[in-house]
Amino acid sequence: MKLSEVKNKLQSLEELNFQLANGTFVPKHFHVTEVGAVTKDFIDCGGTVRHEKVVSFQLWEANDYDHRLAPQKLVSIINLAEKVLGLGDWEVEVEYQAETIGKFGLEFSGEHFVLSNKATACLASDSCGVPNEKPKIRISTLQNSENTCKPGGGCC
Repeated sequence: MKLSEVKNKLQSLEELNFQLANGTFVPKHFHVTEVGAVTKDFIDCGGTVRHEKVVSFQLWEANDYDHRLAPQKLVSIINLAEKVLGLGDWEVEVEYQAETIGKFGLEFSGEHFVLSNKATACLASDSCGVPNEKPKIRISTLQNSENTCKPGGGCC
């Protein structure tokens, strides 16, 4: 979800809630402790130089049960970060504490934000030989092959 989409959704909300991919909700007394710009410059396994920029929100649970972050307050924090940090309309990534700091994508359910699971991937599968999909092999073709291993054949 891009930053402009987040701000648009926040305008229509009365209450700010984040749900984890497993269905549980971040406790209502969370704080957004950071709104930032994250720049990642790297070389993938195929040798291609890549540049990524995302907006990062960090959610944190405190023992402060008396305060709730209102949607409009988060909009004002985002507006300040846009002005001071020069945030672009980049994808939003959310950091939230699990067993370790987890990084999540962000979606909207129609009522609240959802922290979506992210996964690693090979960005250069075409140049490093990783197949895009696991090849499907028929066992019947293996049995008829001359290269099959037979008991007593010495291949095992």
